Amino acid sequence: MPIPDFQSIMLPLLTILADGKVYKYREIIEALVREFQVTEAEKKEMLPSGQQEIFANRVGWAKTYLKKAGLIDSPQRATFVISEKGKEILSQNPARIDAKFLRQFPEFQEFNQVNKQNETITLESNLSTSDQEQNPEELLENSYQEIRQALATDLLSILRKLSPDAFEKLVVELLVKMGYGGSIRDAGKAVGKSGDQGIDGIIKEDRLGLDIIYIQAKRWADNNAVGRPEIQKFVGALAGQGAKKGIFITTSYFTQEALEYAPRNEIKIVLIDGEELGQLMIDYNLGVSTQKIYEIKRIDHDYFGDENVGWVEA
Repeated sequence: MPIPDFQSIMLPLLTILADGKVYKYREIIEALVREFQVTEAEKKEMLPSGQQEIFANRVGWAKTYLKKAGLIDSPQRATFVISEKGKEILSQNPARIDAKFLRQFPEFQEFNQVNKQNETITLESNLSTSDQEQNPEELLENSYQEIRQALATDLLSILRKLSPDAFEKLVVELLVKMGYGGSIRDAGKAVGKSGDQGIDGIIKEDRLGLDIIYIQAKRWADNNAVGRPEIQKFVGALAGQGAKKGIFITTSYFTQEALEYAPRNEIKIVLIDGEELGQLMIDYNLGVSTQKIYEIKRIDHDYFGDENVGWVEA
């Protein structure tokens, strides 16, 4: 079964706390893993950012919503217990507890409202029927990925219109930003000086120039795939130069046969297609500029430890 959405976790979480015992956060997660029969692989699935496990993140948001509604309390840091209000709610045998259900509590209504520039925006309003499995953090992450993908697509459309020389220089600039070549001036001298033998440029592997990487940069206006023959020609050109390392970059994409091709000699090549090229340009801030930065912050429980700040019992 798929990983449950954070709203589906609310009632089972409250039910686990029904015995009145104080639970640690990790104990709640493990109990819910058993409740929903979450597999080890599902438990390890990460958010798009790779910063946190999806299931643990959803448990955290379910816990936050229940706490903001006053259904659970936190007697000590990173511990949780059901409140009297929570016990009363469970005695009513609700079929489901979700954001809509919690809206009946004034405490949750206050939490649920964000006032900005005299405009009231509710978190719940962002939880459409089709996105009920996504908590606010997931919505933000997925929106970020959509914006990033749209930007990469726009970059690719521009790259396909560049002149071959401009595209080759852009590729070298990207590799320098990634840590190769030492400097643009040193790397730029190599572009176009290897002749028309399937090599568009060379770049130092490191600042000391202990090894050389040969570059093939294919800027195609159309979206024709790069096949195995093109890769074989590049490998042949590398062998002719006595080179052992090469990077083949294209604004298009590679066929499966091209991706599976592996030279039998010592030559190693890296294939970068248009989609990956766009993502690398975003990662290394080439041809893009930062518009806004959002920071997501969490409580630093180490700061609130006994050695720093005395914890007041509820």
